[in-house]
Parts: sequence; C-alpha cells; structure tokens
Amino acid sequence: MESAEIRRRWLSFFEERGHTPVPSASLIADDPTLLLVNAGMVPFKPYFLGETKPPAPRATSVQKCVRTPDIEEVGKTTRHGTFFQMCGNFSFGDYFKEGAISYAWELLTSPQDKGGYGLDPERLWITVYLDDDEAEQIWREKIGVPAERIQRLGKKDNFWSMGVPGPCGPCSEINYDRGPEFGVEGGPAVNDERYVEIWNLVFMQYERGEGTSKEDFEILGDLPSKNIDTGLGLERLAMILQGVQNMYETDTLQVVMDKATELTGVRYGAAQASDVSMRVVADHMRTSVMLIGDGVTPGNEGRGYVLRRIMRRAIRNMRLLGATGPVVKDLIDVVIEKMGQQYPELVTDRSRIEAVALAEEAAFLKAVKGGTNILDTAVTETKAAGGTVLGGDKAFLLHDTWGFPIDLTLEMAAEQGLSVDEDGFRRLMKEQRDRAKADAQAKKTGHADMSGYREIADSAGATDFIGYASTEGESTVVGILVNGVPSPAATEGDEVEIVLDRTPFYAEGGGQIGDTGRIRLDSGAVVEVRDCQKPVPGVYVHKGVVQVGEVTVGAHGHAAIDQVRRRAIARAHSATHLTHQALRDALGPTAAQAGSENQPGRFRFDFGSPNAVPGAVMTDVEQKINEVLARELDVQAEVMSIDEAKKQGAIAEFGEKYGERVRVVTIGDFSKELCGGTHVHNTAQLGLVKLLGESSIGSGVRRIEALVGVDAYNFLAKEHTVVAQLQELVKGRPEELPEKISTMLGKLKDAEKEIEKFRAEKVLQAAAGLAAGAKDVHGVALATGQVPDGTGADDLRKLVLDVRGRIPGDRPAVVALFTTANGRPLTVIATNEAARERGLKAGDLVRTAAKTLGGGGGGKPDVAQGGGQNPEAIGDAVAAVERLVAETA
Repeated sequence: MESAEIRRRWLSFFEERGHTPVPSASLIADDPTLLLVNAGMVPFKPYFLGETKPPAPRATSVQKCVRTPDIEEVGKTTRHGTFFQMCGNFSFGDYFKEGAISYAWELLTSPQDKGGYGLDPERLWITVYLDDDEAEQIWREKIGVPAERIQRLGKKDNFWSMGVPGPCGPCSEINYDRGPEFGVEGGPAVNDERYVEIWNLVFMQYERGEGTSKEDFEILGDLPSKNIDTGLGLERLAMILQGVQNMYETDTLQVVMDKATELTGVRYGAAQASDVSMRVVADHMRTSVMLIGDGVTPGNEGRGYVLRRIMRRAIRNMRLLGATGPVVKDLIDVVIEKMGQQYPELVTDRSRIEAVALAEEAAFLKAVKGGTNILDTAVTETKAAGGTVLGGDKAFLLHDTWGFPIDLTLEMAAEQGLSVDEDGFRRLMKEQRDRAKADAQAKKTGHADMSGYREIADSAGATDFIGYASTEGESTVVGILVNGVPSPAATEGDEVEIVLDRTPFYAEGGGQIGDTGRIRLDSGAVVEVRDCQKPVPGVYVHKGVVQVGEVTVGAHGHAAIDQVRRRAIARAHSATHLTHQALRDALGPTAAQAGSENQPGRFRFDFGSPNAVPGAVMTDVEQKINEVLARELDVQAEVMSIDEAKKQGAIAEFGEKYGERVRVVTIGDFSKELCGGTHVHNTAQLGLVKLLGESSIGSGVRRIEALVGVDAYNFLAKEHTVVAQLQELVKGRPEELPEKISTMLGKLKDAEKEIEKFRAEKVLQAAAGLAAGAKDVHGVALATGQVPDGTGADDLRKLVLDVRGRIPGDRPAVVALFTTANGRPLTVIATNEAARERGLKAGDLVRTAAKTLGGGGGGKPDVAQGGGQNPEAIGDAVAAVERLVAETA
C-alpha cells in the first residue's frame, strides 16, 4: 500500500466517523517558540491550551513535520530522519479513552478491502501507563487483547506533557511485532526494534504543574474537559504495509535513492559508506522540497539555515557518491512526482521550488570549489604543526566567506582525522551576531511569558476589532499589564499594555505595522499608544505610556488612532498588493510573496526569484502599477470560506495561517489576495508609487523597496533638483546626462591608469639601487628600505621580487621593503633558494617585522606579506629583520 493511499484511508476513515478533516498546516510554525512544526498536534495547541475554541469537537489531519536536532545522525542509521508525516485524530471534550482505542483498533485491523490497513491482530502489542487501569481494562475486555500482550510502562515512555505547566495525561501505544528476525521476543518493554511503535494514544485528563524534568512534575488535578490527541507515524506504517526493512526503503524515499543510483552508478546496499550517503540524499532532498514548498528559503539564520544545511549536506553526499555536476533538479523532480500525490501544490509550484533549489545548488558548488581549497590548506597547516584540532577561526572563515555550514566543516575535518574548535567557532559567530543584531524585534512578545495575556483572554474574551470601518470608538479597559504582569491599575509615567473590549487599533500582522494613537478615559486619564500587537489569538494589546492620570480595569473611554498615519500605511499596503500582482504578471507565479512590511508612505516587498530582476522589467512593473492607479479601481474586502477564496483565485502568502473563514481583498479586476490588513477605498488614493530598486536578501529571495503617495512625490522632486544641478554642471539636456557623465568617468579612469603606471615605473626604478645597496650579513645579501608612502601591496611585491631577481642566485639574499598605505605600515619580504637553504624563510621574517609594527602577517617561505598599526616603528622593524637574519644565517 503506497503512502498516498495510507493517507487517504486515514482521512476517509475518521471523516466517516464525524471528524472534521483539517489540511496539514505549513511547516513554518505559527508558534514563536518553534522553528518548524515538529509534531502532529502543534496546530491544535491553542485548542488544548484553551486559548481558542476548536472549530469542531472532532478533527483529523495528516500533518507535515520536521525534526532537526540530530541532522548529523541522519544516514548513519535507518531510524533517523528529518521529515515525517503524523496522522492524528483529536477529540476536544467529546469521546475519550474507549472511543480512541476502538477507532485505532478498527482502522488497523479491518481488512484492506473494507477500508482498513489489514494488520494481523495477533502481531499487535499494547503498552499503557503504570496505573492506567481504565485503559488496560478497555484493551483487554472491550477489544479482546490478551493480557500477556499488554505491558505497563512508566512516565518516561507512557505519560505525555508539553514540558511546561498545562494539560497532560497517560498514553497507550500500539506496537507491531516484526518477527524473530528483528530480535528477541518479550514485547516493546524488551525490544523496540522488533516491536515497533506505530500509534500513540494520548489521554489528556490532568493538569500538570512545574517540574524539573520529563518525569518529575506535580499533577495539580483533573482537567475540566478531557481531550484525545493521537499520532500514527505514516512512514512507520508504510514500512510495515510495504514489507520493507526500514523507512528508507518505503516508496517516497526509495524513488530518491533509485534516482541517485541512476545519476552516480552506485547501488544502495553495495557498501556501508555509500549507503549512508544514499540515505542522507533521500531524506534531505525530500525535506528540502517540503520546506521550500511551504515558503522556506535558504539563509544563514533560523529555518532558512536548516534548509541550507540539509540541502548542502545532500549535495555533498552526491559528490561523495561520484556525481560531478548539478544533480538537484533530477532529485527534486522525483520527490515532487511522488509527494505530489499527497500534496498537489508541490506540482503546481514546481517551477518556484526548482528555482530556489537550483540557485542554492549553484551557490554551494561555487562555495565548495573555493572553500575546499581553504579547508585543505588549513588541514595541512594544522597537521604540519602537529595539531589535531582545526581552529575555530578557520571554521568561521569557511562559514562566513564560503557558506560552509559548521556540520559540513566538522564532517570534512573528521574525514581528515581532525576535530574542530566548535567553542571558538560559536564564540566568533556570537560576536558577529551581537554586532549585527538590532533590537527592531524587541517589541515582539514571541518568547515572553504568555500567562498574563492568557489570563486576560480567559476573563475578558477576544477583542472586538472595529478598525476596518472606524478609526475611533468607545471602549472599556478589560486588562492592564505592567512589565508583563496583570495589574488592576497604572499611573502617570507607567509603561503599560492595555487590553480593550473593542478597538479601532490594528495589531501588527500580515506585514502591516501596528497603529498608534491615544486612549482618553472618562476619568481624564490619557494613554499614548505607541504600538499594537496580538500576542495571543484574539487579544489586541495596546502598548504605550500613561501620560495623564490613573488607568484602571473597568474604566470607560474613547480610543482613537492616528488617522493620517493609518491612511499612509493603508496606501502602502494596497501598493504592496499591486506590486505583487504586477511582478507575477512579469515574472510568473514563481514571484510569490515571501514577506513584506508596510509603513507610512513606504513599503518593502520580498518575493521569490533566483536571479536579479532586469532594470527594464522593474520599469515595466512600476509603469503597470501606476497605470492601475490611474484606472481608479475600487478596493473591496469580503469575508468568505477558504475554499471559496481558492476557487476565486485569491493569492495566499507563504507562512501565514488562515482559518476556515478568510478576508479577501480585491482591487478591481487586477488583484485578489487573502489579507487581514487595512487598505484604501480606490487606487486613485495612492497618488503615485515609486520603486526604489531591488536587491538580494538571501538565496532565491529578492526585496523591492518603494515609496507611495507624498513620499514618492518628494523623492521625485529631489531627483529632479539633482538632475537640474547636473545639467548645469555638464551643460547638457537630461537625456544627455548618462552619456556625458559616462564619458567624463572614462576620461578620469584613463587618467588614473596613467598616474598609476607612472608611479609604478618610478617605484620599480629604485630596484637597481636597492639591489646594489644590499649589505652583507654573515654572507647573506640583505636589501632593506622604505619606499614612498601610498605604494600599494601589489607594487611593493613586484618591487621586492625585482630586487631579489637582480641579486645573483648563488648568493643567499633577503629583500625586506616597507611602505605606509592609508596610514598603516605594510611590508613584503622575499628570500631566494640559497637563503632558504640556510634556514631563512620569508614567513618567519614577516612575522617578526609585523609584530614590531603592531600587527601580523604570513605567507610562503619564498615570499610573505604583513602589516601593522604603527608606521613609526618601521625603522625598528627593519632592525628586527636584520637581527633575525644575523641569528639564523
């Protein structure tokens, strides 16, 4: 039975039994504490935590999941993988243990011609929690499982919680006996390789408190509503139903290994080392396709780094298997063909997925070519020095300059018998991040304690947002937080977070920043609102400062946004939609939105594109946008079902989570998108849109920055002034400026070349005098000197080599010349073969000179270069070189 059929039967079985099918959520977790969705129940967490009311009492899904804590182990065993699918059925206060157990047994053991999976009941073993007598009794008396095939296990194996205070409960696991060829008998308590867990039934019936570990926490009592959360690993069941040894031999991974064999000629099963590489390629390429399909793009942070890391690991393992050229397209095509049976959007989005993946492959192959040489040199130097640890600075250089993920450096170093100074690498990475880190996201509450917000949500309910139709309105304070903690009041000068029962303030989301404004209470108190966020679903938090008086819970007042600012933001947001559609018209559907930010009078728009957008295309896109403005198209918003929105062709943004009912913003006959933001009523209100340009922000992702309305006009007015000034300077019409300025720059470059040529000739003229003036130091001809300031490193090197060449080859010679460039001292030192035979190496001499100059340097034994901070020490550096020559010679 193929994986696609396993998935279809699961959803069909539970839908027939009253469960609402829920499409798999994006792998991009709608949870700031998670990088990627790593469990089937993640999309349902708000329901289990009581943050949001579930849409139905029963639900079922097949959820895409990615787990990455042990990427380096993938391939080494047949048990580790990154991507998997978790089949789940959920009950929110509806059926409980008996229902969950009965459903599971029925689906697993019903004949395949009756819609089940047809497993032999005699091969199924059950585990229950130590004291869960109720579950054990249901299995034994209701289902009929013999007592000898039911085992009790402790908290470590059969008790579930989220690791934090909240719902928890005992588990019951269903295990399949794969037979004596997989080990000794005795059930899952003895051998989990033979008795494979395929389905875990979680009975959420208790509330847990704080604890120090997975097993050490207090049970506070029963939950008011008992819930069911189950998970069946699709890949594990596929392994059993397809009669293969491990998950890598199942249909969705085997096809990738078959393609790898076709591309390299290496057969799976031929050798341990090549089998490891095959499994890495199969797992990582499938995961890459699923991540890119959900909108992840390769990068150096977060989930983008996860994708880059696994893609590059897969590509490198293909090279270890013998591949010499690009391979990603062939591998991606078989993944899409196979996984597309379950996720049709992969097929329709094939071109974008390929574009992102191929761009990353090209970048990595280029990096490998340059980076491998750097790594080989570093390995050789480390071994030559008797070391066994590659320096953290070398690993950092490979990562920062060549894009080598640290795990790749670790693997390649290990192949050469070296370890890597990971602490040193991570220290340098942290220093770099700290330098680059801005606090733009400090206002976010993503990883803060949410308990205060949930407490208010539980007592006051969701905020009524009136901001689509009104910019002000009467409100009541239903919650106050000071320093993140609920408080009954706040006084003048306090920085506060205020929750209202109804609000016109838009909370940041969908690329649109939050509103600002004022809340004036009947008591005379005034709160200046500086931002609005939505830390938990449905709760609008107004962040600001109490300017006058005291704010108390229950106080009535009037909330009003900054209307001028809101209108400017609305213009930017509508312009973003127009830009998105114009780009898709010009570049195709691969130019899908990858992020945006809408601010007053300006916006930025990120989109998928493997290459830079030509200037002519940008001009056409800008013209098309402004033509739409002139058409005075109406902008309308309508709430409808997600299915109806898709039927109408509405575009959804990658990574956004949508409910069953969605808001669709339509701009005439030009654009239709799912969007919760605020917009203008007619395109004429935008006035003007000016695209400032586009640039790369990561592999396969480009960014456009633009101005709207008055800001766009002001920009063009300034440009007009600059053009007028240039006209005056070069005495030409506007259309003549590019040619005239280009001619002037050409003449300037020619003049600079002549000056450089003259200066270089003058420097080299000194070679004869320097060679003739070399002093004898214990039989070694030592030529030293300081050449004119401003001499570049290349010219200094040429001069040094010229001087060395003028000294007879049979006479040991050392040439050490110095200069000052940009206020810093520079030295190049060269030795001939006769000098090197006497132990005089250029690298040693340079390090001595550079140390005196307050810097460092290095190079090869015949020629080396260094520099420092103190040009006043050049005379001392010359003396230091002469002393070392005398001591060595």
